[in-house]
Amino acid sequence: MVPPRPSGWEADDLGHLPQTPRHTELIDGALIFRMSPRRSWNSRLVENLTFALRQTAPAGFETEREMTVRLDKKSRPEPDILVTTAAYDPDRTWYAPADVALVIEVVSEESADRDRSLKPFKYAQARIPHFWRVEDEGGVPTVHTYELDTMTGAYVATGIHRDRLTAAVPFPADIDLKNLVP
Repeated sequence: MVPPRPSGWEADDLGHLPQTPRHTELIDGALIFRMSPRRSWNSRLVENLTFALRQTAPAGFETEREMTVRLDKKSRPEPDILVTTAAYDPDRTWYAPADVALVIEVVSEESADRDRSLKPFKYAQARIPHFWRVEDEGGVPTVHTYELDTMTGAYVATGIHRDRLTAAVPFPADIDLKNLVP
């Protein structure tokens, strides 16, 4: 695929590329395609954690799977799960960072470097207040939670959760992690 301009792809281009595979992301003007199939563990975890957050979230919060966030002119990553304060819109295809309260990345072998370093950096630059990273530790999900330090503009670790995720922000949550995957 040839970019439409010498400076590369832009966030608005992503919505006009019907020939791209599902789960195409744009990071710093480069198209990122998920090339390997998703493991059943990741798929089940994303599905069940999305459902758990929908059940837990109070009014005013919406939980979405695999929707892009337009971070800037050249970046539209697709977190595995996001929690937004924007009202549900059936025609929406992306979110603005100001509408996103939490992004969640479930680490896979193919996305590990992006999920652990590049994406959190980009989300923090866009001032998304909360980031969670989910790791597979022997078949059991472990959730690393982070909150944006507004003074430094970087995420600071707020916890590592095994067995049970308890969080106060962006809303109170108490989720049994052991039951998210068989």
